[in-house]
Amino acid sequence: PEPPPPLLSVDVTGLVSQFARSFVLIFPVYVLGYLGLSFSWVLIALCGLFWIRRHRGGKTSRLGRALAFLEDEEEAVRLSVSSAELPAWVHFPDTERAEWLNKTVKQMWPFICQFIEKLFRETIEPAVRGANNHLSTFSFTKIDIGHQPLRINGVKVYTENVDKRQIILDLQISFVGNCEIDLEIKRYFCRAGVKSIQIHGTMRVILEPLIGDMPLIGALSLFFLRKPLLEINWTGLTNLLDVPGLNGLSDTIILDIISNYLVLPNRITVPLVSEVQIAQLRFPIPKGVLRIHFIEAQDLEGKDTYLKGIVKGKSDPYGIIRVGNQIFQSKVIKENLNPKWNEVYEALVYEHPGQELEIELFDEDPDKDDFLGSLMIDLIEVEKERLLDEWFTLDEVSKGKLHLKLEWLTLMPTAENLDKVLTSIRADKDQANDGLSSALLILYLDSARNLPSGKKMNSNPNPLVLLSVGHKAQESKIRYKTNEPVWEENFTFFVHNPKRQDLEVEVRDEQHQCSLGNFKLPLSQLLESEDLTMHQRFHLSNSGPNSTINMKIALRVLSLEKQARSPDHQHSAQVKRPSLCKDARKSSFKPQVPVSPLPDSKKTVPASPVTDSDKKTDTGEKSQPSNASPQWPTDLSRSSSSLHASNFSYSPSHLSVKEPTPSIASDISLPIATQELRQRLRQLENGTTLGQSPLGQIQLTIRHSSQRNKLIVVVHSCRNLIAFSEEGSDPYVRMYLLPDKRRSGRRKTHVSKKTLNPVFDQIFDFSVSLPEVQRRTLDVAVKNSGGFLSKDKGLLGKLLIPLASEELAKGWTQW
Repeated sequence: PEPPPPLLSVDVTGLVSQFARSFVLIFPVYVLGYLGLSFSWVLIALCGLFWIRRHRGGKTSRLGRALAFLEDEEEAVRLSVSSAELPAWVHFPDTERAEWLNKTVKQMWPFICQFIEKLFRETIEPAVRGANNHLSTFSFTKIDIGHQPLRINGVKVYTENVDKRQIILDLQISFVGNCEIDLEIKRYFCRAGVKSIQIHGTMRVILEPLIGDMPLIGALSLFFLRKPLLEINWTGLTNLLDVPGLNGLSDTIILDIISNYLVLPNRITVPLVSEVQIAQLRFPIPKGVLRIHFIEAQDLEGKDTYLKGIVKGKSDPYGIIRVGNQIFQSKVIKENLNPKWNEVYEALVYEHPGQELEIELFDEDPDKDDFLGSLMIDLIEVEKERLLDEWFTLDEVSKGKLHLKLEWLTLMPTAENLDKVLTSIRADKDQANDGLSSALLILYLDSARNLPSGKKMNSNPNPLVLLSVGHKAQESKIRYKTNEPVWEENFTFFVHNPKRQDLEVEVRDEQHQCSLGNFKLPLSQLLESEDLTMHQRFHLSNSGPNSTINMKIALRVLSLEKQARSPDHQHSAQVKRPSLCKDARKSSFKPQVPVSPLPDSKKTVPASPVTDSDKKTDTGEKSQPSNASPQWPTDLSRSSSSLHASNFSYSPSHLSVKEPTPSIASDISLPIATQELRQRLRQLENGTTLGQSPLGQIQLTIRHSSQRNKLIVVVHSCRNLIAFSEEGSDPYVRMYLLPDKRRSGRRKTHVSKKTLNPVFDQIFDFSVSLPEVQRRTLDVAVKNSGGFLSKDKGLLGKLLIPLASEELAKGWTQW
């Protein structure tokens, strides 16, 4: 048997070793004190010990990294190189290298430079000269694109979800050019230029249609899916921006304008066969419409701080939504980490392979807005599911969720389901011209013939075309000094109810500001046409005897086709990680709002929603702060998601006020106004409210003075308005003569303090002839002033008055 273990075991060797180490450490300190030496010797010894240990640790670390490199060389290289420096074919296995293509481009580069120089001198220079009288002496004095060619870092070929008669390529391009382009405006002794250009982005190349004869490809289309990164090194830019006509621009605005010209739906189409075979390319029909319900968020980060960061506050969140170059901005919810927006936007989708829905949330601040999270959703997944209603976790932040409802609307070339669609969006009962869309109007403006000379005889006009559907208007580009202009432009309009709305077309002379002819096409005629399409020359009224305009017009019904799914089916949209790094966003990003700063660009007159007397009012004006406008629960106001509404964008750091995009459907943000509106709607249902106007009434006198050639509007008073606070409201009246919504065309009354029945008795006039005013609409809004820095600013009610009345010359007074 084994002997029993001892009751107490002592490690004598370890104990002696520990005592010896302690003695070695303590004895030098005792000796220093015994000899009366300074304590600094102890510190010197400790520093020497630390240095020896650190040196040994660094040597061990270097040796370990060398051994790890030998074991996994590929992973070590990947970790040592920044992901931003790697080409696309390293990250994505379906993206291939294209060195053969780079060698080809390098060989062709001198000839490409010759083509670009010819393009600048023969196309761009005459266009700039004709765009503005101040630029009539504009010329390029030197054009040198440089010897550094364009480089293609990767090529991706799409093989799924693609038409068999087309080839889609995505080229990851990078151009860092040492070019020199000098220009001169002799009239103002101004010289400027460009010393270098950098552009990085993904260019899509579409080869379609594929044909059975040589050259096998009908045409080549080029565009960017997203705005590329563009940097230009200017010379003499300050002198250039002093020229009249350009003094409203800046470096950032110019870069954004150039970038957006390269982004879808703007595209470059190079025909390789006859015009007949590529006619469809000049009339592009979107793949679908994405309806975005921007509902709410939860558990956002609190970015506001007080007392220099000691006390943490909440955030003032808002969202930026992008689909291609269409940009929407939500309203701002003040001091809320769980905001509810309940807003709806509609966006056109032309190329969904490779195109995503991008959403970024920000906290509004006076100087620089703080980032609250982002989200990127693949539109291919949305198209497959048709309807998604989910909570999404925000990327690039520690917490936060976003609730979205996404609907993919298919474009149908028949009117079979139109009644069903009108019922689903409640457009079959109301008389509004704005709201959720039931159809999409696609228009190709080709040319005009035999236009009159305008005011001066024997002088060619500068024609442009003003197109409008309801209260949404768009302008074509200006063609200078011709009575047979060729535009070749595309336009799209969201249509609320095609059975009631009309397309109004007016050709105007930009030089003399007069009408050259017009016509009106009821959209109901398109419903009776084959494939809901018309392609013909339309005769212009109030014009020359043979004046016509050539257009192709198509109507497409927006249908939500729900997929048949099994009860246990689970769906989830594919969420992509943002490609933009967080540091780059923090340093450079500011949300963008659509503008149209150039006279030669397509302009969109902002939408003006109709107010129904029982339910609907407008969601706000561009002149309001973004957090000021009350939003009604059943509002069906028009979204600014038109294709051309977002052709240009720039940072609001150059603007005095950031402007939210009007939503199609929103809720009221002020609790007092919400409570009173609900009470009045309840009274309306019970028949106890005054008349049929739950939002109040306004008394106006409207007449046209033929002697003064002016429209006279007298604002008398209002009654039974909504109280924005416990003390009442501070109402005033704002008016526009649509489609003109410029600041110079705005008329305002004085502010009446703390009253729901204000009396104004003020007279306003608009300089407009009687034939022209009968094609206009008077936009009247009653708004709450609220005072300086007050949150109680917003809309009390809105009214749109058509002026196409024969009694306008006599005038009338009415509530």
